[in-house]
Amino acid sequence: MNSLLYTVQIMNSQQKEDTATLEILQAIESKKDVTQRHLADKLDVALGLANSYLKRCVHKGLIKIHQAPANRYFYYLTPKGFAEKSRLTTEYLSSSFNFYRHASASCSDVFKHCHDLGYHKILLCGLSELAEIASLRAREQGVDIVGTLDMDTHKKEFLGLPIWSTFDLLPDFDACVVTELKEPHKLIEYMRTQVDIEIVFVPEILGIKKDLENN
Repeated sequence: MNSLLYTVQIMNSQQKEDTATLEILQAIESKKDVTQRHLADKLDVALGLANSYLKRCVHKGLIKIHQAPANRYFYYLTPKGFAEKSRLTTEYLSSSFNFYRHASASCSDVFKHCHDLGYHKILLCGLSELAEIASLRAREQGVDIVGTLDMDTHKKEFLGLPIWSTFDLLPDFDACVVTELKEPHKLIEYMRTQVDIEIVFVPEILGIKKDLENN
């Protein structure tokens, strides 16, 4: 029986808060009457968590709130808020470039390894920026992407290729490459119950260490 051991840390708590803060500041700068529900949708978080992030921004002096009639609120960036948005934007652009470079190299390494093993039909697992980068790198290494598995989307296509929500509907494939960014470790645990873990490959950028042991 195989056991899968892994560790993963895509983004630490400070990076997550910085990203949320930047998105809030950008949203308020572009629309002063933005609502908390709009912020929650933009951040893809629960309304309560969006409210918590917003309060932190107010506490830090980045945002001012003015109440308007009919229980409406207007949010404004303070001079400190504009400065912080500029700083976070610079950091984000730098990290985005580093992410793209690291992700490209990681995907190329995985696909080269798949090619060397004779695996040419690859299934991506997880819709994300990493999946998009993987699709670009695949052809360079002589492998073909058959499509993407993602159990949390209603989309039918990604980059012109089909998306499947369950393993039951998948076409033939030689290997899987994990491209999930939010919770890749959970996806791998699930995949372990569906396919031979030896054909599951993980780009190095995900920070997952996978050990296969026979018990």
